[in-house]
Amino acid sequence: IPCLCGSAPCLLCRCCPSGNNSTITRLIYAFFLLLGVSVACVMLIPGMEEQLKKIPGFCDGGMGTTIPGVHGHVNCDVLVGYKAVYRVCFGMAMFFLLFSLLMIKVKSSNDPRAAVHNGFWFFKFAIALAISVGAFFIPEGPFTTVWFYVGMAGAFCFILIQLVLLIDFAHSWNESWVEKMEEGNSRCWYAALLSATAVNYLLSLVAIVLFYVYYTHPEGCSENKTFISVNMLLCIGASVMSILPRIQESQPRSGLLQSSVITVYTMYLTWSAMTNEPDRRCNPSLLSIIGYNSTTIPTQGQVVQWWDAQGIVGLVLFLLCVLYSSIRTSNNSQVNKLMLTSDESTLIEDGMPRSDGSLDDGDDVHRAIDNERDGVTYSYSFFHFMLFLASLYIMMTLTNWYSPDSSYETMTSKWPSVWVKISSSWIGIVLYVWTLVAPLVLTNRDFD
Repeated sequence: IPCLCGSAPCLLCRCCPSGNNSTITRLIYAFFLLLGVSVACVMLIPGMEEQLKKIPGFCDGGMGTTIPGVHGHVNCDVLVGYKAVYRVCFGMAMFFLLFSLLMIKVKSSNDPRAAVHNGFWFFKFAIALAISVGAFFIPEGPFTTVWFYVGMAGAFCFILIQLVLLIDFAHSWNESWVEKMEEGNSRCWYAALLSATAVNYLLSLVAIVLFYVYYTHPEGCSENKTFISVNMLLCIGASVMSILPRIQESQPRSGLLQSSVITVYTMYLTWSAMTNEPDRRCNPSLLSIIGYNSTTIPTQGQVVQWWDAQGIVGLVLFLLCVLYSSIRTSNNSQVNKLMLTSDESTLIEDGMPRSDGSLDDGDDVHRAIDNERDGVTYSYSFFHFMLFLASLYIMMTLTNWYSPDSSYETMTSKWPSVWVKISSSWIGIVLYVWTLVAPLVLTNRDFD
């Protein structure tokens, strides 16, 4: 119990390696989020609907029953899993939003609020659990509809954060390999750099061909044709811009590797948008694409299958994004700008023990180091806000961005979900292009 109520260093057992308090705290919050995601996934397991219908007032019976606040008959077998995911994610989102507001303008670990951020884990777990359980007793009414649009807005913002982290990852990857190429064995690292770039562009080309084959028809699907063509041209333009002489003069490390990574992710967002198109003839299921059950013609408003390829890929990207933002070191300039870290805190050296005598010489091997006494290494408030957006993103991903139809009998996709995803792909390309042209436009600023 003392360890559960204490700070992050107390949670490190003596067999664990030493680390910074800031990193350990972020990992524990990421674990909180992943635990909530696991619970939300359990809510969609086949057979769970029978257990969920036992919750008083949640949904009684199957087809032909009513829910308080909803007029007409509903299909509980379809709706209960959807409602359960929304309420679990509502609890997580409110928990992180509460801490985001509480941690505004925390400057160092000497702030009393920093102790709340870095400790009292037992009580914080109890608070998160209480909010999530209480959410199951929220009357239906307009809650689901309102929270659906809140989830879309939050998921859109989190996709933009994914794009910023992806751009940071691409630049860091390129810089690391170029530095190793300049240090020695340049032929080997050049081949690796070229191979990674070629693989990314090859995957993108294959994706474009498959999109035209399976997600378009000669007599229709004009929206999909437009999405694929426009994003293909935008990616080609961004790739050409990355190797222009003027761009290379201002940013010698800019290259095709970063463009190839952005291109692959843009193709994923394009595919994700098309899988939410309401017209099922322009949105075939993965099983029909690979030839399984190909005789069945998809119909409008068919019963939703929660676990599909788009949801699984989105879940994997979500996990990678959360873990990357949690373990990324604070001395990286791109992540510092994303986390709204002050310039003073970036000067703190990771792994430097404080000379205050708080740790004995033999005890600091397997302990966490408080590296935030002179200044936080990341914005506590923004980190929690990012997890708030992540909770909304995972809510939309697990439910495939679906919402109930007007009769509450089936789950359907709607055009706003498509436009949110496809517009995020355009914004991502614009952000990447801005990282290329910003040094040329804002000549009085230092972009090193």
